[in-house]
Amino acid sequence: MVRLHFPQAARMKSKNDFARAYGRGNRARGEWMTVCVCANGTAHTRLGLSVGKRVWKSAVRRNRVRRVFREAFRHALPDMPPGLDVVLIGSVPRIEPALDVILAELQLLWPKAHARHLERVQAEAAASQGATKAKE
Repeated sequence: MVRLHFPQAARMKSKNDFARAYGRGNRARGEWMTVCVCANGTAHTRLGLSVGKRVWKSAVRRNRVRRVFREAFRHALPDMPPGLDVVLIGSVPRIEPALDVILAELQLLWPKAHARHLERVQAEAAASQGATKAKE
């Protein structure tokens, strides 16, 4: 049996990383989760999990949700471009997630959030170019 692990380089850990993803990232909301995507400037796509204690009172259930989200991300990772921070936020209180359902939703939501993020970045770049031309 091959043991698969989730590497440290693929994890978002610092409060600043989450704040940047929430502030600059774009979201796509689904039935089971909300996905927030933001460029991180590195060669790795990283995962952040937001599984609230207010919603899941039991640590056992919170950890189960985290494990399923992490595994779905690991399966979807080969399809994702490098250099993204992806935050998965459980949006349905007290869900008992199944991997196939979460994976299917993740594969639908991350491209939407990523496309919105690319549109936002392009619009900001166009606006800054317009501002520099106006100064000249």
